[in-house]
Amino acid sequence: MEPLTRCSEVRVEALPGTAKSMTTCLALEYPEHWSRDVLDGGTFGEDLTGRLKRHLKAYGAGLQLIRRVGRAGHGGHASDGSDSFHLYLFFTAEGVAELLKVPGPEAILGLDLSGPGRNGALRIEHPVLLVCTHSKRDACCAIKGRPLAHDLDATQPREWVWESSHTKGHRFAPSMLLFPWGYSFGRLNAPAAGTLMAAAARGELFLPGNRGRGCFDGPGQVAELAVAAALADAPSPAPAGSLTVAAPDGATGVALGGAAADAVREVAAPDGRRWRVALEKVAYEGVVSSCGDEPKRGKGWRALAVEPL
Repeated sequence: MEPLTRCSEVRVEALPGTAKSMTTCLALEYPEHWSRDVLDGGTFGEDLTGRLKRHLKAYGAGLQLIRRVGRAGHGGHASDGSDSFHLYLFFTAEGVAELLKVPGPEAILGLDLSGPGRNGALRIEHPVLLVCTHSKRDACCAIKGRPLAHDLDATQPREWVWESSHTKGHRFAPSMLLFPWGYSFGRLNAPAAGTLMAAAARGELFLPGNRGRGCFDGPGQVAELAVAAALADAPSPAPAGSLTVAAPDGATGVALGGAAADAVREVAAPDGRRWRVALEKVAYEGVVSSCGDEPKRGKGWRALAVEPL
């Protein structure tokens, strides 16, 4: 038999535009069993899972489960030895991270997730990186995620790096989520991920391996990164989470920079600078979504032109 081709070894897609969609995301420390989908009933049971899903859906929020890296994250005990577990509240559009200590997942049901500052949580000023190690979802997450999380945990301050449940895109493993901004990353080795964390601590936008910011749609993710790349060597590069993206009315199909665009996004910086980005749809052949899947055609977006306004 032919040896199994791991999905993360098939690198036919560009990374920008593939980020996990999110505006509000909760990350709960849960050092117990994680089922294939943490909200499929196998982790919390059917009753609690149903109540959690309804509460999260009411606010358009997502849930990640996290644990300390390595053996310290297993065994049912909180990482700090107490009876309370970390619960991060990430509001990605605002770039805000908050922390609560809770006795368990039931505490989520009493939270107001409509925005930051509503639950008496502690504001977190440092970056938080979630590295997917969810082997029940795909083997690549364990094979590539766990060693990366181990290496980072040895070099980063405590509670800056956590193992995480599914972060979307195990074919890009090691797959990561960077908060408070909600950027997805993939295909980074340990030195590059260390550089990512150093840049994030300074509030800088790191471009290698960047899949986009989840509060934007696919074209918006590509547009933001295209503008950020154009500004990378400028006197005023774009800090992480500083650019906003909007879809102008009636812009589909227009010509920009000599190219006919399938979509257009306008990107703005806090200082008033603005750009219009023309994008086209692209197709990728041979995408393997998960280990063991047959190759298929994938879709994505590519920036054609970036025009200052």
